[in-house]
Amino acid sequence: MHSPDTISRALDRVLPFVQKPARYTGGEYNSVVKSWDETLYRLALVFPDVYDLGMSNLGMAILYDSVNGQPDMLAERAYTPWVDMLAAMRREGIPLYRWRPPSVG
Repeated sequence: MHSPDTISRALDRVLPFVQKPARYTGGEYNSVVKSWDETLYRLALVFPDVYDLGMSNLGMAILYDSVNGQPDMLAERAYTPWVDMLAAMRREGIPLYRWRPPSVG
């Protein structure tokens, strides 16, 4: 099992060498951060292409906002890593992960 700390350390090693590291660090403007431990219903909205395309998809934006607008629901987003990051993740043994701010569970 990969802990957030081990994933974070691995990301520190690989992100300087990928083309667009901001795709993989989270914390976008207007992103919603809720505690997993305090939210009854949680789901992942997974877009089957890279971050740049998924973030500009209106359907994803509407679903994300609608779900996170409910007090007992949490939605997070995931995207397919670009080929350089995918290769680095495989090489370093980094699983597909969710970004987590340091103070939120």
